[in-house]
Amino acid sequence: MRKVAGFTIIELVVVITILGILAAVALPKFLDIQNEARAASAAGVAGAVASGSAINYGAFLIKGLSGGVVTVNVCTTTNLAGVLSGPFPENILVTAGAGALTAGLTDGAAGNCLFSHSAFATGITTVGIVKVD
Repeated sequence: MRKVAGFTIIELVVVITILGILAAVALPKFLDIQNEARAASAAGVAGAVASGSAINYGAFLIKGLSGGVVTVNVCTTTNLAGVLSGPFPENILVTAGAGALTAGLTDGAAGNCLFSHSAFATGITTVGIVKVD
């Protein structure tokens, strides 16, 4: 009798079944990782804006408004983009929340802005922004 090398159909079905089970378990975890990454990117931008606004306020104290200081007085992407060294990320949303940064605050007061990712509704990061007007 001749010996045949290869896999039987049962072995192939078992391997495909195991791969299907692994994929069913891994896919939800992969989606959770995507949402965590989106929330982390919003938190990263929020931290960068908070640091930039603190540096901007320090420059305001030294140079005054005539020294090229960026006016930061409302929670919008166009208003806060000036404190970043690069462009403001397109997928990050900025809104006003409780204790929001407004034009009515005195210079040097911190107001809150809410940062979130456009593809992830939750995971909003609140950060205090120093007002310069």
